[in-house]
Amino acid sequence: MTSLFQILMLLLNIVWFFIIAHVVMSWLINFQVLNLRQPLVAQIWYGINRLLEPLYAPIRRILPNMGGIDLAPLVVLVAVAALRIVLVNNAAAFY
Repeated sequence: MTSLFQILMLLLNIVWFFIIAHVVMSWLINFQVLNLRQPLVAQIWYGINRLLEPLYAPIRRILPNMGGIDLAPLVVLVAVAALRIVLVNNAAAFY
C-alpha cells in the first residue's frame, strides 16, 4: 500500500509540473518570447493543451467569463494541492 501512496503522489507531482509548464509557456507565448510558428514550440504547446484540456474544460464551464483571464489552471492547482494534503494527512491508511 505504501507504493500506491507513492504512485499517487508522483502522479500529482507530474500534473503539478505540467500545469506550471503550461502557465509559464502561455505567458511566454503571449509576450511573444516564444513563437508558435516554430515546430518544436507548437508541438509542445499543443501536446500540453491536449493533456490538460480534460482537466480544464469542466472547470471553465463552471467559472464565469473573466474577460481573457483563465482561472482554470489556478483552480486545478488548488485542487491538486488539496489532494496532496488529503493524501499526506491520511497516509496512515496506506501503511
